[in-house]
Amino acid sequence: MIIGLTGGIASGKSTVTAILKQYNIPVIDADMIAREVVIPGQEAYQQIVEHFGEEVLLADNTINRKRLGEIIFNDEKERAVLNSIVHPAVRKTMADRKTKLLNEGVEHIAYDIPLLFESKLTHMVDKVILVYVDEDIQLTRLVARDQCSEKEAVSRIQSQMPLKEKVALADEVINNNGEIVQTEQQLLQILKKWNIK
Repeated sequence: MIIGLTGGIASGKSTVTAILKQYNIPVIDADMIAREVVIPGQEAYQQIVEHFGEEVLLADNTINRKRLGEIIFNDEKERAVLNSIVHPAVRKTMADRKTKLLNEGVEHIAYDIPLLFESKLTHMVDKVILVYVDEDIQLTRLVARDQCSEKEAVSRIQSQMPLKEKVALADEVINNNGEIVQTEQQLLQILKKWNIK
């Protein structure tokens, strides 16, 4: 089974992916791959520099993610351009890794895709688990994690579909407002229900 794991920024997906790995379910992380496809020498990197210019580069010629983020977070057109460059490259790499794992005999794989619903990628997975957290907790965690202002955090949260709307679209929901042990129990129940564990 291909499990789609999604949530919102700072909702606790990395906690759930760590637990999945403990249960020997490999996780293909879209965000990590998104970083890999934009390193110098990659096709997506070239396209980003061609479109956004060298102002989005750091001294070592790698992409200045903070600068690029500032451009796209407040400009939907530019965000769409970046997504049209990065998303196809990420999807291809994810598909390649899935094929490799299946060829190695792996039965279940999790795709960690933060924007699974926004990017309309549910066709890539069999079932979807949403990691849910209340808005106030999400905000507090994001400010603490990224050491950013509350205003910055709010704008980043609002650039994604609200978690409340995602609940209706998911097959299962893990409420991640509590402790890790509660999160793990919920995940285990879902895996048992799906005959994975």
